[in-house]
Amino acid sequence: MLNSAVSARRAIPSLDRLLQLAAVAALVSRYGRPLVAETARAELAALRAALARSGAAFDEPGFVRACAERLEREAQPSLKIVFNLSGTVLHTNLGRAVMPVEAAEAAARAMTRPVNLEFDLGGGERGERDSHVERLLKRLTGAESALVVNNNAAAVYLALNTLALKREVPVSRGELIEIGGAFRIPDIMQRSGAKLVEVGTTNRTHLKDYAGAISPRTGALMKVHTSNYAIQGFTASVPEDKLAALAHKHELPLIADLGSGMLVNLEEFGLPHEPTPREALAAGADVVTFSGDKLLGGPQAGLIVGSAALIERIRKNPMKRALRVDKMTLAALEAVLKLYSDPAKLRERLPTLRHLTRAPADIEAQAQRLLPAVLSALRGAAEAGTITVKSQIGSGSLPVDLLESHGIAVSVPGKRRSGAAAAIAQAFRELPAPVIGRVKDGAFIMDLRCLDAEHEREFLEQLKQLNLEALKA
Repeated sequence: MLNSAVSARRAIPSLDRLLQLAAVAALVSRYGRPLVAETARAELAALRAALARSGAAFDEPGFVRACAERLEREAQPSLKIVFNLSGTVLHTNLGRAVMPVEAAEAAARAMTRPVNLEFDLGGGERGERDSHVERLLKRLTGAESALVVNNNAAAVYLALNTLALKREVPVSRGELIEIGGAFRIPDIMQRSGAKLVEVGTTNRTHLKDYAGAISPRTGALMKVHTSNYAIQGFTASVPEDKLAALAHKHELPLIADLGSGMLVNLEEFGLPHEPTPREALAAGADVVTFSGDKLLGGPQAGLIVGSAALIERIRKNPMKRALRVDKMTLAALEAVLKLYSDPAKLRERLPTLRHLTRAPADIEAQAQRLLPAVLSALRGAAEAGTITVKSQIGSGSLPVDLLESHGIAVSVPGKRRSGAAAAIAQAFRELPAPVIGRVKDGAFIMDLRCLDAEHEREFLEQLKQLNLEALKA
């Protein structure tokens, strides 16, 4: 056995000889010699180890096939298009807002050609990159000035670092939120160089609490919209107009962090109210921060709007350069903001708003329409049926408000064994365009709220590739 294993290993051609094979040369032409050589070397190492145990003969076609399969796997992009059937419209882990075609086209143009990112075409001199969206933000929010950074945490950080460095900032205990990725308002404040002063209690904070915390060391007052949770029952909070009046009485700025942020009144679209930057500024806030990639429906960005004098101070902060956005983000953001100039068409043009406002009857009809194809793809390995579910908005927006929706539930017939639903979920995640649903009560549930009609065919066609072996075990 030992001699046969040694003979088998000696019979393996050298790497140089294998790279000269016609089939391997075709791989070199497609993937490049360095990557193919690296892959072949790895496959040879694995093969030598296997032959040392078995003594089997070298399989040249099998070797080439193994190399081709590994190269194909490595050539696949890590960032994949998925179907978000999780029931969370703004899913942080799935990229949050799906942007409109106009934004994608604008970003593509900016990527493939030189643009006047920081060039004033009128004067022929260096320009300011925020100018491409500032005019739109001013019009949509009523602000005197505006700028953009790479996310809302950065916006809060930059505002505090500029206006309250080494100064105290009173904040209600009930507003010390934690946002995604374990980022907390207290941590961001600490890193910004501002000193947090907690006022009030978790459920009740009064104006006198803020007033009692103001001292010569105070740099600003801050109000944080609790966008990702709600405190109900015996509660009290201070409205922005009263807090602004107190801040201005002491010649302090009021910073309002809206978190998600929205530019129109959602109640006009049948959704719960979400505070807007225009409302915060009208109430007296001097600086307002909010996100671009949540309810607003645009690219990842942190938007800062407010007083011209304060925004100019923030703009001159050296950290602004470290937190600025690139040309693709600005191009996409400008395209999305332009859609808000015509609110009557916003629902049909902005995917986020379209998904949030889909009629339950429309989603139910879609579920009935897709169910036969899903059953056919399951080939008896599992059963499926339509189900009424509740969608959530996600990304910290309107946390207690759920939306009636419909979906398809897949489960193993007649069995309640542990892991069956998880195996179904994995099979759907292994499709070319992974389907992300949720497991609940022993079933894999696909909430169809975010499945646009134009993507139905792609969703259905790939179902024939479902790997159902794990369900049969």
